[in-house]
Amino acid sequence: MNQLSGRLLAIDTHGSVSIADVAVGEHCTLTLTAMVLGAAHPATTWCAGQPVTMLFKESEVALARQLSGQISLRNRMPGQVVALEQGRLLTRVRLALQDVPDTCIESLITTRSATSMQLVIGDQLEALVKSNEMSMVPQVDSQIQSQIQHGAAAQEPA
Repeated sequence: MNQLSGRLLAIDTHGSVSIADVAVGEHCTLTLTAMVLGAAHPATTWCAGQPVTMLFKESEVALARQLSGQISLRNRMPGQVVALEQGRLLTRVRLALQDVPDTCIESLITTRSATSMQLVIGDQLEALVKSNEMSMVPQVDSQIQSQIQHGAAAQEPA
């Protein structure tokens, strides 16, 4: 699961649909959008500036090279291929994000697609994720998160 930390910029709600914009990275250099469905979702009560984590599956990340023209995908993340793990059917592609230093995401694509694209380390690509595939959760204070992890570890069966 890809995870990117950021701050909620704005959330717009109409009926049971909310669209949230999140500035990602230490310097908020990348803006991602999440579509939140359900009027009872807690995100509808969140405020601008709230720290959040954007979550999205590797299998929901499409890759493009030299993309031009208009496209309806809201989340576009330019990056450089830093690792490839090619299997018989699937290939895992790790991208270092151009707009968020020291941050990588992964995409899981078919090996046929990876071969067709002739992917190699160093390629400049764009990762694409539809807004409805993005999840958003509030960030938990690191001290509280540590307590949760230690508490959970203590409850695990031997």
